[in-house]
This record gives sequence, C-alpha cells and structure tokens, in this order.
Amino acid sequence: RLVSLNAGAGALNDHKMASLFRDLTESSSIRIMELYDNGLSVVGVRSMVPFLQHANNLTKLDLSHNNFQSEGFNVLFQALRDSPIKILYCASCGIDSIEIDANFIPPNLIWLYLRQNSISTDGCRELAKLLQGEDATLTQLHLERNKIDDDGVEILVDVLRNNKSLTTLDLLENDGISDQGQIQLLKLVNDISCIKATLQSNHTLRKLHVKYDTDPSNELELGEIIQGQIAIATGINERSGSDTKLAGREKVIHTQLNSERRAQLCRQQGVDHSVFSGIDPLHLPEVLSLIAQRHGQGELYVALSSTIIALLSTMNRERCIQLRREYHAAIAARHRAIAAEHETKVEELDNELAAINETTLAIAASAVRSQDNVHSQSNKRRRT
Repeated sequence: RLVSLNAGAGALNDHKMASLFRDLTESSSIRIMELYDNGLSVVGVRSMVPFLQHANNLTKLDLSHNNFQSEGFNVLFQALRDSPIKILYCASCGIDSIEIDANFIPPNLIWLYLRQNSISTDGCRELAKLLQGEDATLTQLHLERNKIDDDGVEILVDVLRNNKSLTTLDLLENDGISDQGQIQLLKLVNDISCIKATLQSNHTLRKLHVKYDTDPSNELELGEIIQGQIAIATGINERSGSDTKLAGREKVIHTQLNSERRAQLCRQQGVDHSVFSGIDPLHLPEVLSLIAQRHGQGELYVALSSTIIALLSTMNRERCIQLRREYHAAIAARHRAIAAEHETKVEELDNELAAINETTLAIAASAVRSQDNVHSQSNKRRRT
C-alpha cells in the first residue's frame, strides 16, 4: 500500500499529473503527498480533484513552488472540503485572490502555508473565515512575503480578538504593513489602555512575526521595538500554556504594574492616563503589595507616588463615612428612645381603658341584679 508520494523538483508536469492521478483515483492509503516545484498549472490541479475527493487518509499535501495561481488554489481548496487534510503547503504559487466558502472548510486543517504569494486585503478577508467561530481549527497561518497592508492587518486583528485556535501568525516581509499596522498587532496581544483591556487581549497566539532586525549593530527602529513588545506578550502566552487567565494576569503584572514598561507601551499605543485611575482605591493596598513582590522597592516607590492622593482620598472617604454613620446611629438611638417613651404611654393608656371597661361592666352587672330583685319582690306581693 502506498502511504507517501514524493514527486517534486521537476518530476511532474500537467500531462504527467493527468496520467498519475488517473491511476490513483481510487487509492485511499496515501497520507503524505509532496508535489512541490513542478511548474503545475490549474490544469494539473484539476486532474487531482477526483483523487482528493476519495483520499480518506491524506493529511499532508505540499504543492509549493508551482504556478496554478488563484484559480488553482480555489479549485484545490474546494476539493479538500471533506478531506482529513491537516497540513497544506501552497507557498510561491502565484496566488493573489482567494475564495473560501465558510460552509465548506476542511474540518481538520491546522497548518496553512501561503508564503511568497500576492495575497492582499481581499485575501485576508477570505482567510478570516478560517478563524471564525468556536469550531475554528487552524493553528498556524504563514503569510510571509505577500502584499498585506494595514487594512489586511485590521481584518486579521478583528477576527483574532475572539479566536482560540491560532498559535502562529507569520507576516514577515509584507512591506505594506507600517508601524501603525504593527501597533494594531501589539494591541491584539497586549492592549495597555486599561487593565480590563489587557485581560481581554488575545492570549492564544504564541508566535506573531511581522518584522525583524536586519542589522543588529544598528539602533533599533520603532517597528523592531514593537516586534520586541509583541514577542514579550506572545512569550507570556506560550509560558502560560492553555491557561488564558494566567496569561492575562501575568501581562497585567509584567506591563501594567511596571512603570517603565507601561510608559513605553503607552507611547506606542497612544495612552495617556495612569493605570491607577482605573483601580478601586480600596484595592490599592493589595496592588501595591503585588508590585513590591514582583518588581521591588523602586517600583513600589513609583507606585506610591502615583497613588498617594488616591490613598489619602480613600482615608478621607473612610473617615467621612464613619462620621455619617455615627450621625445616623445617634438619630436612630434618639428615635428609639422616643419610641420607647411613646410605647410606655400607650401601655399606660391601654391599662386605663381596661380599668374603665372593667368598672363599666361591674356597674352594668350591678344594675341587672338590682332590677332582678325588684321584679322578684313585685311577684311575691301579687301572690300574697
């Protein structure tokens, strides 16, 4: 049984592909197929379709360095919609536009390599379909050396805010991505605007490449500095594993609660307010203790300098609340005393009313008895 087929580096052409796949149409044992660098066009890809529709064990397909272009890729992707394919290489294939039907995405696709094509904003919009929803499976997306710009980055950032599958996104050498596009990617993995935003950042991406330092001897440019900040955030994600809550907490401690790191991120992301302005003053002692533990006495001093007014305000507020409580407690006590006095008076009046009722009943009873005696004596005289 044929399990792996390697026919790359000029071993095939479109004509040979037709003959090869005519014989392989009913084969279902192949797991790995490598057909890279054969100059294949869309014609060669079409000849694969019947095989791909029956390849029940194919998990890896490498078609890199061919020339089937966008039409060939779209034909290929549609043919793979029900396959068990996990890894798909289509690097340097002349692809510039992509069409993906969200209802027919290969259910097990985890790695997609589209390096060195001409994919732009429209392509990013289609690729975003692979990253939507809770059932998204893609873990690695390689888009180096394409034509992606800031608009394409915005599309990817938007879908990745809620994505929980992708761990690697490679955007190296996309010259259309400016510093502002990189800042969008930085905010994706560590939004410094407030603690809540940091906690809600993407904690799944472990590798996010957009620029590297071509000459380490030169002073770092802004883009390289931003890439360094991205690497710090994704490094925290990687160390935290699948525990996204831990990753969020570590980002808050590492960047929000460190004055120097936060200042640099704030400059990059255009944030101009103190982190402590969003913290409930009643929680400040706990936060300050955490700063001392993780960043030392120097950072604690900086934090105290920033929060002393808030702490004093908290103390003043506490004293104010105490005074107001004492005032209302005194009024409540006075009202209780007045109420008790009135309750005593009510009880006395009730007793007087009860005594009057008893006297009235006694007089009435005496009158009845007197009347009975008169009637009795009258009856005796008549009989006599």
